[in-house]
Amino acid sequence: MKKRWTLMALAACLAPAMVQAADHLDYPGASGDPTTDITDVFAWTSDDATRVRLAMNVAAFATAETAFGTAAQYVFHVGNTDAFGGATEERTVLCQFYDADALECWVQGADGAVLAYVEGDPSDPAGVTSADGDLRVFAGPRNDPFFFELNGFNNTRATVLGAAGALTFDEAGCPALDEATSNALVGLLTSDDAEGAPASDDFAGSNVLSLVLEVDRTLLTRTGNDVLAIWGSTHRGL
Repeated sequence: MKKRWTLMALAACLAPAMVQAADHLDYPGASGDPTTDITDVFAWTSDDATRVRLAMNVAAFATAETAFGTAAQYVFHVGNTDAFGGATEERTVLCQFYDADALECWVQGADGAVLAYVEGDPSDPAGVTSADGDLRVFAGPRNDPFFFELNGFNNTRATVLGAAGALTFDEAGCPALDEATSNALVGLLTSDDAEGAPASDDFAGSNVLSLVLEVDRTLLTRTGNDVLAIWGSTHRGL
């Protein structure tokens, strides 16, 4: 069987403890509707762990004219369980835009029940908050937070493609590399040129559209469930 792998997969093999992933303009539909192309998803809690913050970025290299799609739904999927590997219950947080200054968002339980609801203009930096205060949402342009060294990526890609025919792979799909080669590839990924010049951020100054929510933690978990697994999706054609 021919092995297929990506540069990000190789990076994970080289340094699994330090890899972060992002997705910018690499699926076929991105050029047709960039406002449904997810670049990053983030999740964290408030200092007292009573609130969960969720952020989804779309539309890489957004301009002043770029706006969230009104024919799309933006969804956070939140699985909760009492321990890693345990049975998971999923709840969802869904948002839909009606124009640039109007949206509705709601938290939906595993049984489909609406647990919290908010609507209004999300463009104010303070966001719009539900009547009970359990759900708050902001939406608008923000600086792209992902750091990307383009020259380092391209130099590493060229090196890997040149060596691809001679590589062997283990059961995890990682190529067998000696320590010197592994270190050299990591160096290429994190440098602006082959001589090791400091990395630069090729996304600096570019914007994305950010959808940011703050949700009362009790709406996303069952009692005693302290582990959350979160991912995002977009759905067109509404």
